[in-house]
Amino acid sequence: MSRTPPTTLDKSRALRAEGTDAEKTLWRLLRGRRLDGWKFRRQHPAPPYVLDFACVEAQLAVEADGGQHNGAERDQLRAEFLTNTGWRVLRFWNTDILANPEGVAETIRAALSGKPSPHPPTAARWAPPSPAGGGRGDLEA
Repeated sequence: MSRTPPTTLDKSRALRAEGTDAEKTLWRLLRGRRLDGWKFRRQHPAPPYVLDFACVEAQLAVEADGGQHNGAERDQLRAEFLTNTGWRVLRFWNTDILANPEGVAETIRAALSGKPSPHPPTAARWAPPSPAGGGRGDLEA
C-alpha cells in the first residue's frame, strides 16, 4: 500500500489554510451543494502533486487560476501526469469563478454527467417512534 509522502501532506495542509477568494468561492460551491451527490476534496494530495479540488470517485480535478502552478513547463508535466493516471482536469480562471460561479458549477456538472452519483440523496428518512408502531422508529419511503 503506497502512502502519501509527508512533504506532500504538509503542502496540502498549508495550501488548504491559505486560498484566494476564487478558491474559497469554488470550495463553497462544491462543498455546499455536493454537486448532485459527488463529493469533492480541497487540496487533495495526488503525489507528487496537490490538486486544488478533487472528486476521487469521478477522477475529476478542478483547478483554479487556470491550473497554472509552477510555470509552463512544469504545468505541462503536471497535466501529462494527471492525464496518464486517469484524471480529467477542468481549469477555471479566478476571474471567471468570481464573476460566474453558476456557469462554473454547470460546467463541472456536465463533466460529471453520464455517471451515477456514488452518494445519491436517500429517498427514505428516519421516522421517530410512534405509539401505534410499538415504540420502534421506522424508515419512511
